[in-house]
Amino acid sequence: MNPQHAVTWIKVERPTFDLVGVIVSSFELTGVLLLAALAIGGLLGLSLILRRRRPGPRPLDAVSLHLDAR
Repeated sequence: MNPQHAVTWIKVERPTFDLVGVIVSSFELTGVLLLAALAIGGLLGLSLILRRRRPGPRPLDAVSLHLDAR
């Protein structure tokens, strides 16, 4: 073998798959998304309830020309 064409071997560890880590991280992501959805849904529901409890505008006369409407 020619010394100019030397082959260098590098030992690389065999890759491992961390199934427990994948499952735990997916549960964490699901929990964060669940809390965000609950918060957004709660705020939206509360705003809709409060908006419906507010009295609406007074009805105008049946013969009104609605000149004061904005």
